[in-house]
Amino acid sequence: MNSGANDVDTVEDAPVAPEREVLGWLEFGDASRALARDIVESGFEPDFVIAIARGGLIPGGALAYALGVKSCGSLNVEFYSDIEETLPEPIILPPLLDNEPLIGKNVLLVDDVADSGRTLALVVELLEKVDITVKSATLFLKPRSVIAPDFHWKVTDRWIVFPWSAHPPVSDDLPTEA
Repeated sequence: MNSGANDVDTVEDAPVAPEREVLGWLEFGDASRALARDIVESGFEPDFVIAIARGGLIPGGALAYALGVKSCGSLNVEFYSDIEETLPEPIILPPLLDNEPLIGKNVLLVDDVADSGRTLALVVELLEKVDITVKSATLFLKPRSVIAPDFHWKVTDRWIVFPWSAHPPVSDDLPTEA
């Protein structure tokens, strides 16, 4: 007989929450430094660091600092519409990146994760079309990704909780006026 407040009779019957990969701020610092070391050891010297916004903004900044690269930018791409929900295709959003100063240069393209890899593949293709040498870096790589970044810190098939996106927007915490 079930004596609890829910309808689960045994622990074995309890719903299982999906396993998550949780990255904390301190581990993020270590991961960024390890990724930067891999990039330096490869011999690649980026002239620019371009972050795929929004997820790549913080890793991009951390890598730019760790690599001593002062020229940074971002490209806004929307693909995820909610947790584990995507649009049919990635969409580049304004403001657009000015490619002209990047032509003939080495660019390190940074995102937080190569999940499906479709966002990363789209941006790599766009940059390479205009004669930009692109190497990509992500903190995480999912085994199902259609593209493997040139550099990654860890492979996982779990949903990833990043420290910068672990909580809903602050506006969600504010009381609503009746």
